Amino acid sequence: MAVMERREVPLDGPDLPELIRAVLERDACFRFAARGWSMGPFIRDGDVITVAPLPEPLPGVGEVVAFVRPVPGNLVVHRVVAVRGETRLIRGDSLTGPGYEWVEPAHLLGRVIRVERNGRRIWLGLGPERYLIAAFSRLGWLAPLTRRIARWIKPLRRC
Repeated sequence: MAVMERREVPLDGPDLPELIRAVLERDACFRFAARGWSMGPFIRDGDVITVAPLPEPLPGVGEVVAFVRPVPGNLVVHRVVAVRGETRLIRGDSLTGPGYEWVEPAHLLGRVIRVERNGRRIWLGLGPERYLIAAFSRLGWLAPLTRRIARWIKPLRRC
């Protein structure tokens, strides 16, 4: 019996969004390791995220989506913070300055349905609390609030 070796295949640039699009078009999910800190603390660098095909209707406020920026064509995973017709206002959770983008449906790839960190499923940020997270993010309150909470929790973790 042959044993398959599990390997990571690094993809970047236009290759990754096109591969994700091809997989999602076949109604399959796509898993990959997140890179960057713009969605912290809910999605951290190295977390494994699962992207599913877009639901009908399009994702609403609070949902985390994968999309392609038209220029330079890179993959981004951020949260929907507002809806205007078919377009979605999207922002990274940990961004403090400008960072909003209106995204047309053609640039949306899928929605994040699962986050795993160190082999454990992370629930916070994808459940009903996502509405509050989106509101705080849109107002610019989320990043300062999470930093303040982290400072309160840090001394407790040493006990």
